[in-house]
Amino acid sequence: MILDAPVVEEHEGILVVRDDLIPGGTKSRYLSPLFDSYPHIVYASPACGGAQVSLAYCARASGRQATVFVAQRKQPHARTLEAKAAGAHIFQVRPGYLTNVQARARGYAASTEAHYMEFGGESPEAIGVIAEAAGYVKNLIGELDEVWCAAGSGVLIRGLRLGLEAKRFFAVQVGHRLN
Repeated sequence: MILDAPVVEEHEGILVVRDDLIPGGTKSRYLSPLFDSYPHIVYASPACGGAQVSLAYCARASGRQATVFVAQRKQPHARTLEAKAAGAHIFQVRPGYLTNVQARARGYAASTEAHYMEFGGESPEAIGVIAEAAGYVKNLIGELDEVWCAAGSGVLIRGLRLGLEAKRFFAVQVGHRLN
């Protein structure tokens, strides 16, 4: 999947990077290249996590395979249903503690010789891809007063801090507790 440069729009005086226009969002920027190295990626996702969706779209675009392990719920989360509709294989795990979901996913990856992807796609390469896209934005708009973003795994905010110049960075914690 070849991704376009970030789109920046102004809304009521606030600059917004529109990676929501990419199937799977910002995470697709760094998950897509993983499929150049791995034909099958296994991921343990929180039920509401966005990486499961990005991974599914990137796998479909590259003709590769994504397998997502997620906590079993009475009604699967909309993001899990979207990942399945995009072609990911979904395994629901009970009990659904993330540590148990991760253990099951790691075991499956080892038994199938697939690549196990860390939480949020955490890797130096992922942070580098985000920093590169942020550098493009920096060249468009220069230094900023503030940068705000959602943070689950923290990959996005770490990449933004490397690629942008701003007086302050704010990460709004969603889901997973940041360290």
